[in-house]
Amino acid sequence: MAPTALSERLKQSVTKDALRSYFAEFISTFFYVFAVVGSSMASRKLMPEMAANPSGLVIVAVANAFALSSTVYIAANISGGHVNPAVTFAKAVGGHISVLTALFYWVSQMLASVMACLVLKVTIVGQVVPTYTIAQEMTGFGASILEALLTFALVYTVYAAGDPKRGAMGSIGPLAIGMIAGANVLATGPFSGGSMNPASAFGSAIVAGSFKNQAVYWVGPLAGAAVAGLVYDNVVFPAQTPPDSTLTGISDGFGL
Repeated sequence: MAPTALSERLKQSVTKDALRSYFAEFISTFFYVFAVVGSSMASRKLMPEMAANPSGLVIVAVANAFALSSTVYIAANISGGHVNPAVTFAKAVGGHISVLTALFYWVSQMLASVMACLVLKVTIVGQVVPTYTIAQEMTGFGASILEALLTFALVYTVYAAGDPKRGAMGSIGPLAIGMIAGANVLATGPFSGGSMNPASAFGSAIVAGSFKNQAVYWVGPLAGAAVAGLVYDNVVFPAQTPPDSTLTGISDGFGL
């Protein structure tokens, strides 16, 4: 039975609709990472002393908000608009998508992030691709907790924005998701970078060749995302029927 069930899940994860959803995730994640990392590079070009200038933080936060709202919107009806491995992880933990589909989503998101950073490195030869770093006054554990809290807020908003029980939200859903992401960056950018997205951190680290504190941007966001999804589904707005764990193609609701 187990091999048969696994084979069936695999078939469901490579259907035409599933492949379309992976491609949609690739496109959305590519442009999201391109905008976010590119905005940081632009800030350094305009303000060499970016660390001492709060304008740089505002630029990155606004880019996060705009890019996230747009990329979630364009993929929402195809893949669910996750654009973030943490959102995908929360959906898999909650049974909204299968584990195999989540893995394919992750591959699409990681490849997109690496490709976006490679394009920036090749086209803007005078600058290095920036990576997420934590402040000197913070520990890795503290930064992980901070990233977990940020991602909790983000994923909780994702669930609320895409919840059919709250009524149709249309384009307001992606806008709300972008706004919370931008606010999180404004609040914590100087401390942990305000990543909330393992793919974005992974892509820039690969291209830059620096993996210092990389675990912070995986452990924190994945933990925060999983808790947010479970709290929303089981405590705040419990579903009348259990989520369908066989879903393998188009994910429900909005994502990041």
